[in-house]
Amino acid sequence: MNTYLTCALPKGRIFFDCLELFNRIGINAPEQLNESRRLIAEDEKKKLRFLLVRATDVPTYVEYGCADFGIVGKDTLLEQKKDLLEPLDLKFGYCRLALAAPKSSATRKKLAEKTETLRVATKYPHISEEYFAAKGIQAEIIKLYGSIELAPLVELADCIVDLVSTGATLRENGMEELDTVIESTSRLVVNRASLKTRQARLVPLIEQLEKTLNHSQ
Repeated sequence: MNTYLTCALPKGRIFFDCLELFNRIGINAPEQLNESRRLIAEDEKKKLRFLLVRATDVPTYVEYGCADFGIVGKDTLLEQKKDLLEPLDLKFGYCRLALAAPKSSATRKKLAEKTETLRVATKYPHISEEYFAAKGIQAEIIKLYGSIELAPLVELADCIVDLVSTGATLRENGMEELDTVIESTSRLVVNRASLKTRQARLVPLIEQLEKTLNHSQ
């Protein structure tokens, strides 16, 4: 039987927040991922294994049991709707999913009148569909994988739904935020079967993380 607990960590900006969190509870193995090109690191003493994966892949690794637990943004969880447990809001990695459009466009008027179908470019089609449906606005969702801000500038879309932290990219491209769709922070997610079969190890770890987070507030 595999005695290691496996954690899926996201590449990108919140990886370093993850490093800091685990360092605070005496787990240093993830630093090996930062110091090399390795994708797997192990703490033999604590029987922990860490996988470094794309942020959008974390829920899949955890849902399928390749990882017992992981860390991922709430925006990804809402978009993918995987069957996972979500015991902790880790309070870091804050961002917001915003509706934005060029300042000179008629999008604001279209949103208010709700008489025309809006073309919306986004990496988050499911969240976007739910948002516009809740507001009674007809929307044609166009899924893109990068450079979302370009879509309205070349008239591919009327507006975009995209992640925003400072808003600098929007401003540089002559765009303005019209609404906040959701707010997001990083979450600890757990495989349902792992919590049952490995409860004796997972629950104390979750409690230790929660205690550390509470002390930092």
